[in-house]
Amino acid sequence: MSADAEPLALRGPQVDAPTLAYRPKLLPRTPRIALVGCGGIAPTHLQAYATAGYEVVALQSRTRARAEQLQQTHCPRARVCDTLDELLAIDGLDAVDLTPHPADRVALIEQAIDRGLPVLSQKPLAEDLATAQRLVERAERAGVPFAVNQNGRFAPHLAWIREAVRAGLVGDVHTVQVSIRWDHNWVVGTPFDDDPNLLLRDFGIHWFDLVCSLLPGDAREVEASVTRTPTQRAKPALSGDVEVAFDGARASLRFDGDAVTEQRDTTTVLGSRGALQSDGPPLEDQRVVLATADGWCAPKLEGTWFPGGFHGAMAELLDAAWSGREPLHSARGNLRSLALCDRAVAASRLT
Repeated sequence: MSADAEPLALRGPQVDAPTLAYRPKLLPRTPRIALVGCGGIAPTHLQAYATAGYEVVALQSRTRARAEQLQQTHCPRARVCDTLDELLAIDGLDAVDLTPHPADRVALIEQAIDRGLPVLSQKPLAEDLATAQRLVERAERAGVPFAVNQNGRFAPHLAWIREAVRAGLVGDVHTVQVSIRWDHNWVVGTPFDDDPNLLLRDFGIHWFDLVCSLLPGDAREVEASVTRTPTQRAKPALSGDVEVAFDGARASLRFDGDAVTEQRDTTTVLGSRGALQSDGPPLEDQRVVLATADGWCAPKLEGTWFPGGFHGAMAELLDAAWSGREPLHSARGNLRSLALCDRAVAASRLT
């Protein structure tokens, strides 16, 4: 795939966009949420819940001062807890949102599961597939709803694409193409900078998860390469390509994480009856087009990935937990996404 995906040919008349349920679920009551881990991504979670009208009742972090700072800024009525046990003992919690890094999160997930509370785990679910599988099985034995915060699934443009595919609007999907240009040098000076597989495991996993949500079955072949650019400041390679072959389908992903001045995000989905494409500056300003034999449409999207995707991830978990169904981003389903990511990491060559 070229670095810049070709725009769709918009033939025929412009038609009305179909109504699709891509927005975060509307819940029948206000949920009570506890947040564990008050690091760099935590403010986005809290902003999402405040915007949604959710009640954050407790915060807990290794650094109490950090939890207190977020409490004062985002949820002044929340209780700051010194330990996870103290937090989990609070009556009436509807879900626990766990944001620490994967290595630190495993024991926390186990404690929350053992208390019987629905769990939303930050991505990636675990550092290895065996650990993720063990956590999934523990939750299933306990009958505890367990989901992974793959918030990209709930970004408006990717959520609309997902629902269009689920509705059969493009028929059977045979091709997924992703071209992402963004600046990931923000990791300099953070623990992320020490992860040699950062490109694929931290940001790229959003698109491995997207691919798995659109294409059934397991990948037959995975090829990948990564490279350092001459201008990047981060330690890990920030540029890479991944090719994934499924039975009757293919996914091509291009990641450029050192695009300091010229950022863009394009996702194209081709099917037997039509095509979908989102395009625009990364994350916040995406235009989606659906093209079929009947014409084309460009739905007017509402919301943003940050913080709307985080709202969508929690809302989907709670709606599923309260209605007794499996969430779209269940930890069980996420094992496919994590396995594909692991295969890409294992196959990647530094060029």
